[in-house]
Amino acid sequence: MMIKVNDLHKSYGSSGSAGSAAVHVLNGIDLEITRGEVVALVGASGAGKTTLLNIVGTLDIPDKGHVHINNVNVFSIKGHKLARFRNLNIGFVFQFHYLLPEFTALENICMPAYISGKNKKNAEEEGLTLLDFLKLSHRKNHKPGELSGGEQQRVAVARALINNPEVILADEPSGNLDSKNASDLHQLFFELRKQFNQTFFIATHNEKFASMSDRIVTIRDGRIE
Repeated sequence: MMIKVNDLHKSYGSSGSAGSAAVHVLNGIDLEITRGEVVALVGASGAGKTTLLNIVGTLDIPDKGHVHINNVNVFSIKGHKLARFRNLNIGFVFQFHYLLPEFTALENICMPAYISGKNKKNAEEEGLTLLDFLKLSHRKNHKPGELSGGEQQRVAVARALINNPEVILADEPSGNLDSKNASDLHQLFFELRKQFNQTFFIATHNEKFASMSDRIVTIRDGRIE
């Protein structure tokens, strides 16, 4: 099992604070995702999709429950060791691509590799391979402001892939794209799964993409239906 979530709970705020009550976002999530699966996470805004992705990706910590990735209990790891585990094993693609505007496409892609300790030459070779796979080699020296929305999101996908992580988490990755670029991005995820056998867990409001996935998981009021 690539991802296994048990009895996950998460609240924000505190019922003990004057004038405020705790907001229960996740209320006992259980979920299993197998290696190489493309799973779409759907649900209304505020249902808990982003919170669940952030906890699976170790960007947030649950109040209760466990997350295992490739048989590793991720929250048994702390501090720098957890950050390194995240860097090497999990790739992120967000609705807002968060590319660094002062760096080129290739430099943005290589950032996680530099953080992991890869030398510049090897990181750039791998980045160029990804750019070629994504048909963006001709844009390697362009900065984000010189790229189209679809190109920027493909650069963000390449950045997520640079350390060859086993899990890719994506939060509304096509939310800011037009229908053609959204369709191209969705198809890209399946090409990547075929090429690299990676596991994709993707929060989306796009019904067409959700229907293409291997499985749809629906979250409502902090629970999996």
